[in-house]
Amino acid sequence: MNRKKSILIMIIGVLLIAACSREPTSLVVMTHDSFAISEETIAAFEEENNIDVVFLPSGDAGSTLNRAILTKETPIADILYGVDNTFLSRAIDEDLFDAYIPPLLNEIPDSFKLDDQNRVVPIDYGDVCINYDKQFFRENNLEIPSSLDNLTDPKYANLLVVENPATSSPGLAFMLATIAEYGEERYSRYWRELKENGAVIVNDWETAYYTNFSGSVGQGAQPMVVSYGTSPAAEVIFAEEELSESPTASLVGKNMCFRQIEFAGILKGSKNRALAEKFIDFMLSTQFQEDIPLNMFVFPVNQNAHIPQEFLDYIQIPDHPAAVDTDEIAENREVWIEAWRELMLQ
Repeated sequence: MNRKKSILIMIIGVLLIAACSREPTSLVVMTHDSFAISEETIAAFEEENNIDVVFLPSGDAGSTLNRAILTKETPIADILYGVDNTFLSRAIDEDLFDAYIPPLLNEIPDSFKLDDQNRVVPIDYGDVCINYDKQFFRENNLEIPSSLDNLTDPKYANLLVVENPATSSPGLAFMLATIAEYGEERYSRYWRELKENGAVIVNDWETAYYTNFSGSVGQGAQPMVVSYGTSPAAEVIFAEEELSESPTASLVGKNMCFRQIEFAGILKGSKNRALAEKFIDFMLSTQFQEDIPLNMFVFPVNQNAHIPQEFLDYIQIPDHPAAVDTDEIAENREVWIEAWRELMLQ
């Protein structure tokens, strides 16, 4: 009797273990707060791999990286998404990631591959540009600025709102664009001229775009704003009434836009390495890549991914976006920001 009971207990135990093994495993992906992807896309990956994907929003890009650094000895996620080229060198220096070469990496243009050891993989990109209110420029018969130099002309006095680079990602990107154009020695003089010409400084993109910018719902006082190259398309997509054209456009002269590239990497210490690799693969698939534009309003890096028609119709792509070496950014970012604050906020 005892032997039969023991066998029964063993059988039940085996069945319980088997049942548990069929339960989904959780894969944790740390992201910045702007990450968005459709539920259908994530559900497809979860169903195919019998797992739950748990997203861990952690603030803006800088805050997310800080959290990953503070927890790197006992990582709270398997994957980190959202490190961009303005913070990449810091992430690499902190030794956060295990190298991985996904099979689809050969479908990504080399210009996006900024880590030759493949510790991070490019996922998407977008341009930070100055957007302008078309109606204002038409009604005032004002020429569209074609260079950063133009913005210091008195005829554009008090017409530009920019974000503080210490508190805003697009603000930092625009500051880097001016450094790319004028160099470390001359960019402060350019900003002094912008200040003298009445450039308005605010802390965040939301205030700049929705309160100060005349081309937005806020109908503010400035017809030019540091925003995203995809904002003109967003104006059409989210318009309450159907529009035949966007009310805004971007200034895309040489070095007037800064190209941000966002990366994902497998965090060292991940207990789900195999699943993490699969998710990195999935992020580069056309299914995931084609879901990016209308969720996060950035471009996919996979050159085989379809681009939404709204992007093709309403977005201006800069031929010569600004670029600053990631190591140079890492070495000088805080110094540049502090110098900017002393100049512009006093």
